[in-house]
Amino acid sequence: MHERRFEGDISKLRSPERVARLEVERVTDLCLEGVTIGSVLDVGMGSGLFTESFFGRGLDISGMDANPEMLTAARQFVPAGDFREGIAEEIPYPDGSFDLVFLGLVLHESDEPLKTLQETHRVARQRVGILEWPYLKGSFGPPLVQRLNPEDLTTMFQKAGFR
Repeated sequence: MHERRFEGDISKLRSPERVARLEVERVTDLCLEGVTIGSVLDVGMGSGLFTESFFGRGLDISGMDANPEMLTAARQFVPAGDFREGIAEEIPYPDGSFDLVFLGLVLHESDEPLKTLQETHRVARQRVGILEWPYLKGSFGPPLVQRLNPEDLTTMFQKAGFR
């Protein structure tokens, strides 16, 4: 790396787009670390950054979102993917359908987070990845870790079937 030289506008190295991309790749690495994963369900795909990142790793991608426009964009980007409209409290796939189930900011906006966690646990064979992003004004609301105390959070995950 020390031999590389950046030619151009140095401010682009710290652009919001680049920072977002680096964070997405970091979270993707954490989700995939230590297990062999071939299939991913991205619940609450949003802008599609994580769908794109998982697809870029050669994984079979499926996705869900309540917004049909997000699904249209995803289908154009990953024509072989299985993208369905729906909410996280009712995941329309059989038990153990995916190696990894990834929840974007879904728990921020879920009215029934326990049901969401139960559904997620049900369809995941190996791992569940949950993105808990800090609360920002204008975002979907505070994450579970800010809405519940640690004992409630632990109990909720245990009730959902997580160890």
